[in-house]
Amino acid sequence: QVQLVESGGGLVQPGGSLRLSCVASGNIRSVYAMAWYRQAPGKQRELVAASTSAGHANYDDSVKGRFTISRDNAKKSVYLQMNNLKPEDTAVYYCNADLNYYKDGAVRSMYDLWGQGTQVTVSS
Repeated sequence: QVQLVESGGGLVQPGGSLRLSCVASGNIRSVYAMAWYRQAPGKQRELVAASTSAGHANYDDSVKGRFTISRDNAKKSVYLQMNNLKPEDTAVYYCNADLNYYKDGAVRSMYDLWGQGTQVTVSS
């Protein structure tokens, strides 16, 4: 079964840091675009940061200079280093990826795969 598993969320005080991790598991051949989204209560899910397979990154303006997305293609993983966290960063953070995997002797594509989410709460 192909899936994304996030970890690293938690409760942190304003100004603190957290590092989220997401690993793609299953019989995976390649992982292409990977991204982090978040959804706060009562709000729509929004893109936080994204990375191409070559490592090119883009960020939402609200997190530029504070968050850094990185990836380890060999480990099929993506990370989100979050510094100087603010209460408005409180949300469930989701990993998203496009990938290829092996099934029944063939290579298949899966687009827009989502993880289960990890809660980040920034509060004093």
